[in-house]
Amino acid sequence: MPPAPTREDTWLITCSVDGRDLGVFDTASGGEIDSEEAKYRPGGMAAEISLGGSRTIGNLTIGRYLDTLRDWPAIKWLANRTGSGRGSIGITPLTLNGERAGEPLVYGGTLKTVTTPDIDSTGTDAAILELEFTCDGAVA
Repeated sequence: MPPAPTREDTWLITCSVDGRDLGVFDTASGGEIDSEEAKYRPGGMAAEISLGGSRTIGNLTIGRYLDTLRDWPAIKWLANRTGSGRGSIGITPLTLNGERAGEPLVYGGTLKTVTTPDIDSTGTDAAILELEFTCDGAVA
């Protein structure tokens, strides 16, 4: 059976902070799952040995078009939770028909940054709200 095709637009990103459901987001970046490395070089010129290392997860930033009716009332609430608010971000693969194609990766962490859109009286770009999270050391 051939692999199921995947594109950047075939994902469902959901978020809640301190139990408040914030709905669906459009973009996600970061959240890389990495590890520290430790190596040991034995005597006698033997080949070095990988000892593995502690797992670490990079910060995860999610974003979406800022809908003033949906998002603006939550901005102050979110801003007051930076540095302490607990977030849960789910990233679920979808089929090309928009159906769930697997279980989500769920990141947990602390809300680090709330970024409101840049403002330019001559600009016409979409206004984007971004939330950055410092992730815990495990993905569910």
